[in-house]
Amino acid sequence: MTDQSPTRGRGVQSVEVSVNLLTALARHPGPMALSQLAAEVGMAPAKVHRYLASFVETGMVQHRRSGSYDLGPRAAEIGTAAIARIDPVNRAADALPELVEATGFTALLAVWGNLGPTIVRWEKAAVPLVTMLGLGSVLPVTRSATGHAFMAHMPDRLLTDVVAAEAPERTLEDFGDLRMSVREAGLAMADQDFIPGLFALAAPILDLQSRPAAVVTLISTTRDLLDEEHPARMRLVAFAAS
Repeated sequence: MTDQSPTRGRGVQSVEVSVNLLTALARHPGPMALSQLAAEVGMAPAKVHRYLASFVETGMVQHRRSGSYDLGPRAAEIGTAAIARIDPVNRAADALPELVEATGFTALLAVWGNLGPTIVRWEKAAVPLVTMLGLGSVLPVTRSATGHAFMAHMPDRLLTDVVAAEAPERTLEDFGDLRMSVREAGLAMADQDFIPGLFALAAPILDLQSRPAAVVTLISTTRDLLDEEHPARMRLVAFAAS
């Protein structure tokens, strides 16, 4: 009798191949050429191309003008949703509207993704704030409050290459004082360092190993947010601790 188990057959094999291709794209720091991707997964370029054509049609992959391939908006949507279901992140996301209501500032929640700090939740305040940032945006480690909050608590081995890519003229050791000050204060700040006209305060949500499960950040168009006596500072620290 023929085995009709759903765990066997070409259908499941195709899924496994699809996952391998998408994983290779996700783990690569940037777009990949067809030949490069084929070599990475050990498949013939013609076969990889057929899969990629379907991925492009569904939005899982985007075909760039250069001819290379990269993850598409559908992949970002699925990845963001999966990350958001991690319990500490989910709890923080659920409570984010209360933080915005209490402080009056727009807030974002970020986790550490394949390319660095990635926004998984965006909660707008009543005061308008115009920015190109949104769900799925990757923030710089070296120039954003969110990135500094991650940098202060992440192990060096996960930061060295990211810092080198963002700031080739600097090393991770150059950020030693910054990392220590963020750990001591429990907060990181950006005084228009990343986006002109925007000020930010960020606090890490630490797990039992004192590693950042996520970072929550308040954003303002006025520098008042960075004042040491601003009540939003204590609310943000308390939010992250809770």
